[in-house]
Amino acid sequence: MHRRDILKGIGGAATATAVAANVGDARADTEASFPDAGDYAEAWAPTDPEIPQRRNVSPLPDDYFTPGRFEGRTVIVTGCARGMGRGAAWRLAREGANVVGVDWLEEQGRQTMEEIAAEGLSARFLAGDVGTDETCEQMVRLAVEEFGGIDAALNNAGVMDGVFSGEPIDYESQKDLIFAPIHEANEEYWDNVFRTNVKGVFFSMRHELRQLIAQSRGGSILNVGSIAGLTGLAGNPAYVASKHAVNGMTKNAAVDYAPYGIRVNSVNMAATDTPMVERAGALVAAQYASGKPNTGMGRLKTQSILAYADQNSRSAAVSEQVSMMCYLLSTEAGNMTGATYSTDGGWTAF
Repeated sequence: MHRRDILKGIGGAATATAVAANVGDARADTEASFPDAGDYAEAWAPTDPEIPQRRNVSPLPDDYFTPGRFEGRTVIVTGCARGMGRGAAWRLAREGANVVGVDWLEEQGRQTMEEIAAEGLSARFLAGDVGTDETCEQMVRLAVEEFGGIDAALNNAGVMDGVFSGEPIDYESQKDLIFAPIHEANEEYWDNVFRTNVKGVFFSMRHELRQLIAQSRGGSILNVGSIAGLTGLAGNPAYVASKHAVNGMTKNAAVDYAPYGIRVNSVNMAATDTPMVERAGALVAAQYASGKPNTGMGRLKTQSILAYADQNSRSAAVSEQVSMMCYLLSTEAGNMTGATYSTDGGWTAF
C-alpha cells in the first residue's frame, strides 16, 4: 500500500471521527434547545381488563415550542386574550415572532401581551373589535409602525352567540341573543355572530392582504373555522353559517392571492378546552333547565373519535390546536393553501 493511501485512510478515519463528534454535539445541542413533546400515548389507569393495550393520546405540553421558527417575523393574532388566541400568541412569541395581539376583552388581552413581554419576548396589544374596519386597519398599522410590516396573521377572533363575550352568563336576560333553531332565532343574535365571525375575518384579511401585497415578500394567513364550518351543528344556525362563510373566504383568497406568494388556509376544530366552549356548554345546560322544548338532536353526536376513545373523554388541548396553527403560518407549510384542515380529533371522519 502506498504511503498516500495510508495517510488517506488515517485522514478519512479522523474526518469520520470528527463528523461523528460534530453530529453528536449537534444532537446534544438540539436536544438541549427543543422542549420535550412527550409520549405519543399513555396507558389507561386503571388498565382496561379486556383490552390491556388501550392508550390515551397524550396532549402536547402547554409550553412546547419550536425555537427560532419565527425569528424576525411579525404575526398578528386576533382574539388574543384567552383560549386558542392566547396560546398562539405565547407560542409564536417563544418561537421568535413579534406578536401584535388584538381583542375586545381589553383587560385580559392587555394582560396576556404584557405577560409575554415580561418574559423578554416581543409583543404589542391593541384593544378593539375586529367587527369594525377601523380596528383591523389599526392593527396592521401598529405592526408596520412597530416592526416594519407583517409576515403572517392568525384571524382567530370569533363568537358562538350574540352576547358580548366579556359578560357573565345570565340566561333569562340574554336568551334573545343566544343560539336557537332558525324558526326561533332572533335577528340580533344572527347579526352579532356574523359581525364578528364573517365581517371580522373580511375586514382583517382586507387590511392584511393590502399590506402583504405592498411588501412584495409573500406571507401566510390562517383563519380559524370550526367543524361547524364543515358540517351542521344542532341549534346554532348563525355560527354554522358564519363558519361556512369563513371557509368560503379562505378558499377564495387562496385562489386570488397565490400569485403574490400569499397562502391562505383555515383550521376547523371540534370541542377544545377553551372559555368559549365552556360558555357554550353552560348556555346549553341553561336552555335545558329552562324547560324550553328540545328535540335532542344536539346529542346525536357529541364526541370526536379521539375523545370517545379517551379514558376521560378529554377535549382537544389548546396546545394541540396551536401547534397546527403555527405550522401553517410558518414557511414549513410552503405547499399548503386553500385547505380547510380538520383539526377535530377525527370528528368529521366518522
